[in-house]
Amino acid sequence: MRPQKLQPGDEVRIIAPSKSMALLSEEVRERAQKRLESMGLKVTFGKHVEECDAFTSSSVEARLEDLHQAFADPAVKGILTVLGGHNCNQLLRGIDYELIRRNPKILCGYSDITALSNAIYAKTGLIGYSGPHFSTFGMKKGMEYTLSYFQQSLIGPGADVNVDGKSAEGVFAEGESGVKATPIEVTPSEHWSDDEWYLDQDNRRFITSEGYLTIQEGEAEGTIIGGNLCTLNLLQGTEYMPSLRDAILFIEDDLESSPQTFDRDLQSLIHQPDFSGVKGVVIGRFQEASRMTDEKLIKIIRTKPELQGLPVIAHLHFGHTSPLFTFPIGGRAMIRARGGEVSLWIE
Repeated sequence: MRPQKLQPGDEVRIIAPSKSMALLSEEVRERAQKRLESMGLKVTFGKHVEECDAFTSSSVEARLEDLHQAFADPAVKGILTVLGGHNCNQLLRGIDYELIRRNPKILCGYSDITALSNAIYAKTGLIGYSGPHFSTFGMKKGMEYTLSYFQQSLIGPGADVNVDGKSAEGVFAEGESGVKATPIEVTPSEHWSDDEWYLDQDNRRFITSEGYLTIQEGEAEGTIIGGNLCTLNLLQGTEYMPSLRDAILFIEDDLESSPQTFDRDLQSLIHQPDFSGVKGVVIGRFQEASRMTDEKLIKIIRTKPELQGLPVIAHLHFGHTSPLFTFPIGGRAMIRARGGEVSLWIE
């Protein structure tokens, strides 16, 4: 079930299922709101987004109220999360999934929001989006790539977004009926950054991108599952874990994930009963503090027999570095990695 894309004049509700908006500076808030409004969107805020407790969040009841109100309000066409965090999975048992099923709409965020997006997809079939938070739009520099893919993925053709979306008729096998999606080719950004941009917006450190890394060649098409790896793994063994059958895994992690931690978290996912249905793996760029190297990542992948024969590509721009592209959890992806050339299409 794919939600309708956003159109000029549509209302986008900002909610805080994890960390509070109280953590954002006025500069970041104002720039984020103005940037979204410049796309023709109307920005509104959940009742409890400013609440902030000892865990820089708010009560489960407050967060659920804002989530439910956003889905129930017919004026709201899309939902953006403020930030990530550590406690989004506290909400899962209290969510009214039937309400969401009856009112499908865009939900976009990343990091801890992985738990929310994947659980909603597992329980309702509604496609969610791993992409920028509301706070991300407060970034002053280096936003062109992020904005391009957000607009291509989530804003309809009726909007004046000034982006040349790429079509790929025939790339994907015929999918389910419903809202039509145009396939989008995801190409590498020329530069990326791992700095704490919100501390000094004028003095940023950008690194030249070397393109994608092919760890294992191959071709695959499947349903996108994933996001932040350690957060996805919180769903294992629960009713909120989506099926891995016919899946293309998109996985990434933050600076707290060392090579050893990433290795065992990936192994835990491999132990899922339906992992044999996975068709390919797409890995987001690691933060520098994780101390992951290409050599270590290649060894981690190639020493796992369950991954043999699967295409595996890395250095993709999603997760905790910037910029990032927006992709649909529950949507489709196609990977081609042959002869040193990589193509990735999402739908």
